[in-house]
Amino acid sequence: MNYLGIDFGTKNIGLAVSTLGIISPIHAIKNDDHVFDNLKKIIVDYKIDGIYVGISEGDVSIMTKTFVDKLRSMLQLNIETVEEAVSTIEAQQIYIQNKNKKKDYKKLIDSVAAAVILRRVTGY
Repeated sequence: MNYLGIDFGTKNIGLAVSTLGIISPIHAIKNDDHVFDNLKKIIVDYKIDGIYVGISEGDVSIMTKTFVDKLRSMLQLNIETVEEAVSTIEAQQIYIQNKNKKKDYKKLIDSVAAAVILRRVTGY
């Protein structure tokens, strides 16, 4: 089974995939008018069977729930929300431990957070 992990953000959406039991951050996509078309392409390209979306508390959770509802109406996949408490903090620690370049931080951190979310639910 292949899974997609999503770290929803108002500007960028971090993505990670789990294929053959290996979780990989893939990239972030812009949260713009093309977000759902871009997600559909990724779902087809990676042959995704299920999606896990990190959800937080507060105002962003309302936007995330709206995003998930729209995604559910467009796809015939199991889509679940997962508590994402401190996933970004955990992602920052992973990023630093892997000695990634500081200049790439903003570009990669959302996808690393998506991988953290995916790891929590798949156990890989």
